[in-house]
Amino acid sequence: MPINILMPALSPTMTEGTLAKWLKKEGDAVKAGDVIAEIETDKATMEVEAVDEGKIGKILIAAGTAGVAVNTPIAVLLEDGESNDNIKAPAAAPKTETPKAEAPKAEAAPAALSAPAVKTGDRIFATPLARRIAKEKGINLANVKGSGPQGRIVKDDLGKAPATAGGGASPSAAPMMVSSGPNAKALATAYGMEFTETPNNNMRKIIAKRLLESKQTIPHFYLTIECRLDNLLAARAELNDAAKGAYKLSVNDFVIKAAAQALKAYPKANVAWTDDAILNFAHADISVAVATPNGLITPIIKAAETKGLQQISAEMKDLATRARDGKLKPEEFQGGTFSISNLGMYGVKDFAAIINPPQACILAVGAGVEQPVVKNGKIEIGTVMGCTLSVDHRAVDGAVGAEYLQIFKQYIENPVAMLV
Repeated sequence: MPINILMPALSPTMTEGTLAKWLKKEGDAVKAGDVIAEIETDKATMEVEAVDEGKIGKILIAAGTAGVAVNTPIAVLLEDGESNDNIKAPAAAPKTETPKAEAPKAEAAPAALSAPAVKTGDRIFATPLARRIAKEKGINLANVKGSGPQGRIVKDDLGKAPATAGGGASPSAAPMMVSSGPNAKALATAYGMEFTETPNNNMRKIIAKRLLESKQTIPHFYLTIECRLDNLLAARAELNDAAKGAYKLSVNDFVIKAAAQALKAYPKANVAWTDDAILNFAHADISVAVATPNGLITPIIKAAETKGLQQISAEMKDLATRARDGKLKPEEFQGGTFSISNLGMYGVKDFAAIINPPQACILAVGAGVEQPVVKNGKIEIGTVMGCTLSVDHRAVDGAVGAEYLQIFKQYIENPVAMLV
């Protein structure tokens, strides 16, 4: 009997995806293991294989359809001797809307927005005191008309608003996840600013959600240290010359190894926060930020403390290539215990990165810059690299972060120590 081919769950957290491309068409014969379609998840494009032998009788979901729920029938496979007449109406796929180009709507300028509350996007403008009182009394600020400047809600406005039935804080009084801040499209339309729109793909939406969650829920603090690169650059040149083209180590390969070795030597920084306990990880699984056409992704060098520079270099090149092609497996970019973001190749001297939850630390690596340095009371020219550690203060104290950076610095400045 005909077999429904279902939208697969390609990761433990996947609930829906985009059917990016059909690689087989109706009437094509397939064998078990044949790749029949490509599915775009929040982080990668993955292949779907046929699990049975037969013929594609009917494609139910067209290529390019977004928001297809897991386990939804996407096609029907016919077995030997069957035809389309044997296909009985399969479960209907959920309706998905194709984005349509909308004509710009005439929207009032921000100053003209009115009661019950001044909003920009999903944000309600109110004074800090008004927000605190509203939370204590269970008042929904979305139902309050503001009398302050430009319609801002002030304390006196709350006396006219009823508390939420049943008492306690109302849902709107709880900490809100502001999705996008001020409505850029409304402002641009109101003021006649010309623009084009690039729709946000699943990956970009997930990145935005996670970064917002990170900054809103994780108490970040930052520690910066400078490392001399002269010994590392000399060792790198010597190793690459000896390789005679068999491999080519990058500064980032040394940084990955040094970060992992430092976590092995000082495991108090290789942790993650949960409400019940701090997780202490046995290995340094290093997530490395890679820019792709669809957004940032962090493939993982697993147990990096156990691997040599040559192996780290080869794995990183392979992971980065497949990340840009959208071909990573979920286990190759989900997880990790510590992240590295390196913008040194772009000439960025220093920056602070946003923590990659649920990890507790991310190391932002800047460019190596020649500058005067003092050594033994004398000024000389050295190559210096600035590194900033962003830390989740719930899991890692300031002293722990500082101790970790000291050990990391020792490995960077004395790279031979990483080889023993």
